[in-house]
Amino acid sequence: MSGKDMEEKFPRALWVRLFVYIVVGHVFAAFIYFLFEIAPKK
Repeated sequence: MSGKDMEEKFPRALWVRLFVYIVVGHVFAAFIYFLFEIAPKK
């Protein structure tokens, strides 16, 4: 299986969508983490 086959199976739009999901997931996780990390100190 060469790289060209991978590109045909996984179109660029899917990689972009996957990247966006990962970024959003990390931002959301960081927000939740800071919420629980800062809230008890108030």
